[in-house]
Amino acid sequence: MVPLKLKPAFKDYIWGGDRLRRDFDMETPFDKTAEAWVLSCHPDGENIIENGPFAGRTLADVLSDEGKAYIGSNAQAFDFFPILIKLIDAKDDLSVQVHPDDAYALQNEGQFGKTEAWYILDCDEGAEIIYGFREDLSREQFRAAIEENTLLDRVNRVRVKPGDLFFIASGTLHAICKGILLAEVQQNSNVTYRVYDYGRLQNGRPRELHVEKALDVTNLQKINCGGAPMGAPVKADGCTDTLLTRCDLFTVHRMDVEERAVIRADETSFVSLVAIDGNGVLSHGDTVLTLYKGESIFLPAGLGEAEILGRVSVLATSV
Repeated sequence: MVPLKLKPAFKDYIWGGDRLRRDFDMETPFDKTAEAWVLSCHPDGENIIENGPFAGRTLADVLSDEGKAYIGSNAQAFDFFPILIKLIDAKDDLSVQVHPDDAYALQNEGQFGKTEAWYILDCDEGAEIIYGFREDLSREQFRAAIEENTLLDRVNRVRVKPGDLFFIASGTLHAICKGILLAEVQQNSNVTYRVYDYGRLQNGRPRELHVEKALDVTNLQKINCGGAPMGAPVKADGCTDTLLTRCDLFTVHRMDVEERAVIRADETSFVSLVAIDGNGVLSHGDTVLTLYKGESIFLPAGLGEAEILGRVSVLATSV
């Protein structure tokens, strides 16, 4: 059992930019790259393993062969690999959208619903997200706002800054707006119900909207929106650890390593490490892997202790 370096899968959605190539030195095949899926077993974009005895195989294939012990006892409560992690470059506004919960998605889409968390890595001055509504709406009012093209008058806009953390439960209407670079930790799902897309055309036609399904699943009550991480920074020898968010689906920490940090993957959960700044290495036994900005490493459950050396900031995610 060794740590696994993962090659990301890329998406070239129309609102993407060039920061994943420019800031993270990613070898994307697209001029305009919206997303890098840096931890993914989803069939719409699977990671390829770059090192060790599994090099060249997909992470999903290896986990299927190696059994549930590789993902840990916590993840065994799920029918699918539980999470997906992305780096997202929103050069333009994303559509206003909503994701269903598990019950609705499994019944109607054959996959999980989607609760997610956004960690703002960088943004333009004055950048915003859309998060829910300014006031409570009825189903009829929501439908009318979509049909009459007044939805943007109803939504809640929130200014963002680097270091903000936003938790978006399934059913929450939302959008990442232009000028934001973020990391997204989410359930392993690619189900999105789009309700507004700014009149944009793709290949000469408007992108599909999913109004009836959105009406079924959207929370129409005003929601309080905070942007603070859940925990305060905790300093230890060579590292500062900040709990960003914790729920029954995933736990995410930011680890700012100044010299050295120890990360442990026990039998309860795998650990995903995604470098968001700086350069370092991860060492476990005879395996030494670079951990440069944008790189992703999967630590199988039960691996034990691994060591991060260097000056590097990482998102550490477990279930």
